[in-house]
Amino acid sequence: MSTPRQAPYVPTTWALGGRPKTGVDVPVTAVFLALFIIGAVVHMTIFQKNNRQGHKFIFSVLLFGFCMARITTTTLRIASTCLPHNIRLAIAAQILVAAGILLIFIINLIFTQRIIRSQHPQIGWHRALTAFFLALYVLIGINLAIIITVTVQSFYTLDRNIRRIDRDLQLYVSTFFTLASFLPLPLLLISHLLPRRSPIDSFGHGTHGAKTLILLAGTLLACLGAAYRCGTAYLDPVPMSRPLPDYFHKACFYVFNFGLEVLIVFLYAFTRIDRRFWIPNGAKGPGSYSSTQVPATKRTVGQEKADSMYDGDGLRGEGDEVSRPAMPDVEQAKEKQMDLGRDSGVGSGRRTWEAEAEERERETVRLPGVGQAK
Repeated sequence: MSTPRQAPYVPTTWALGGRPKTGVDVPVTAVFLALFIIGAVVHMTIFQKNNRQGHKFIFSVLLFGFCMARITTTTLRIASTCLPHNIRLAIAAQILVAAGILLIFIINLIFTQRIIRSQHPQIGWHRALTAFFLALYVLIGINLAIIITVTVQSFYTLDRNIRRIDRDLQLYVSTFFTLASFLPLPLLLISHLLPRRSPIDSFGHGTHGAKTLILLAGTLLACLGAAYRCGTAYLDPVPMSRPLPDYFHKACFYVFNFGLEVLIVFLYAFTRIDRRFWIPNGAKGPGSYSSTQVPATKRTVGQEKADSMYDGDGLRGEGDEVSRPAMPDVEQAKEKQMDLGRDSGVGSGRRTWEAEAEERERETVRLPGVGQAK
């Protein structure tokens, strides 16, 4: 294969997945594109539904963002497959394949930190461990910038020394990402083996063991893909003049990249991590996770009005006084006169107002002319 004179240059060695073919890569990538679209819809629906109930879980948005990144990646891969001479599309697709999974790594590390703080509040909330996780997130961002730079540069130079340096940096970044994906496993193991000095600071819904198993499953899937990519990268480059190695087969590319990522996306959706790994807003320090177990939900105006009028036994008016139906004027006058009579000590021999009122009431209901009918 002749090397073009103008950059970017076509690679001369095999990479994971081999040379894209329209008849194979386009339909397979389209299937994963559809799956990531479904995943994006599911996680955004979960976030919107929770948000309307006053339950905010930012990781649903991060998983939605991951799915959107993978939608872009699969779209670019289809475009670069249909346009094989457009090297820039291939560069963009390759960068996104390597960069998108970092969101999953960060989510797993944050969940690990929450479990450690739950099991060992004094250790988990210590400044040293908090600084360790923050430094890890910063290093992930720095390594992302490194991998983007060296990947683009390797397509725009023919200098062997520069390409060697680029390859060394790519191996370093790949190793770092593999360690970052693997790190939750030993941290969870140590956290479970250490004796607890205080009760578990529970958070979210579900048992503590279920949270750990879900996180272990997601971590193992992410680590498997990162380890495979890292291991194959350390092997000696194979020129395209030779057959494609089996460990670079297309099936390996789709299984250890998009396949494992789809499993993680739907695993976290079906196990409802938005309920299990939720912590109260503003949680800070030992004991803050269990301060509020169930997030408050927003109530409608009608519900709040009904709650303000109901005391469990009956409806209330203002001032928490039980309201009674309005009494007719005659009845109110009768009650008032009876109260006055009792207060003034009027004897029972006197003709009370009540007797006079009853007589007047009988006269009003008597039909006219009844007395002259005799």
